Amino acid sequence: MINANSLKDFTRRVFQAIGCSETDAEQAATVLVQADLRGVDSHGVARLAGYVRLYDHGRLNPTPDVRIIHESPSTAVVNGDKGLGLVVGPKAMQIAIDKARVAGTGWVAVRNSNHFGIAGYHAMLALENDMIGWAMTNAAPLVSPTFSLDKLLGTNPIAVAVPALTQPPFVADFATTAVAYGKLEILQRTNQDAPLGWAQDAAGQPTTDAHAVRNGGGLLPLGSDREHGSHKGYALGAMVDIFTGVLSGANYGPWVPPFATAGFMAAQAGVGEGTGHFFGAMRIDAFRPADEFKQHMDQWIAAFRQARAVDGKQVLIPGDPEREMEAIRAAEGIPLIEPVLKSLEELAEKLRIPFIA
Repeated sequence: MINANSLKDFTRRVFQAIGCSETDAEQAATVLVQADLRGVDSHGVARLAGYVRLYDHGRLNPTPDVRIIHESPSTAVVNGDKGLGLVVGPKAMQIAIDKARVAGTGWVAVRNSNHFGIAGYHAMLALENDMIGWAMTNAAPLVSPTFSLDKLLGTNPIAVAVPALTQPPFVADFATTAVAYGKLEILQRTNQDAPLGWAQDAAGQPTTDAHAVRNGGGLLPLGSDREHGSHKGYALGAMVDIFTGVLSGANYGPWVPPFATAGFMAAQAGVGEGTGHFFGAMRIDAFRPADEFKQHMDQWIAAFRQARAVDGKQVLIPGDPEREMEAIRAAEGIPLIEPVLKSLEELAEKLRIPFIA
């Protein structure tokens, strides 16, 4: 088990070693370690070496000029200047929050960014302001739409965070695919097969091969196949791609540049700038009194918590598993599998910084 603060300090030093300011390195480290604390290991420090590879390949600017390039009272388009999405995302979300304070809602589309970590982190920034938060991003084309042999979409997650009064907040954070690619990476590191329904092979057939995407196959949309609703997952992923890419001026569809996954790094000529995100903040009192709304959220949550469940199970509220895991790992530490520890040790040696204390 690794202490969360020690892991965060090491992660911050890595980002500083590639040229990030102390403030930006602290922000980026916070997002990554928050993912590990919440049990989203696929998007935590396991990704750290990938960000360094982006820098090594000239695709990451450690000192970006993140700026608004177009705006209205309630909207903005932000150019991330090839910065870390871990840094660009919170800055753009803050712009959405600031606009919501004035206009009731704020919506910000981002172009020219990179991988931004877990979507839920950014959406949750709105909670302390009595606002509902939205966060979406597109990603490298690893996903085959229903009936397609080609990979045309990313895992394209959606997150929505809603405050309550006495209950913990509702936090939905999910990929629009059957599974995030990071889950396949975990199986690859531990030499395990994938469950059927996660991926297809190069011929479009269901497969348990965790390396299928690298070998010409693709991830499957949420629903896995047409009979189980994959057209709906495909539609959700497409919606995210349009909001984050087409609307922002970022790349979209098969042109979204790859993160350091699936064995490739080169970004082909695009149709826009970098990776795209989309953020929203909705001031509750722009719709109804905030305390009144939050009282009803408590009632909504209580109704679902009290639902009868099948034997041995419990009806959960979105965000419950992550919140419970965060409490455990904050107290007991974060478990890192051997391949991830090895990658961090290699980073420490490469960048000549002390390893985790």
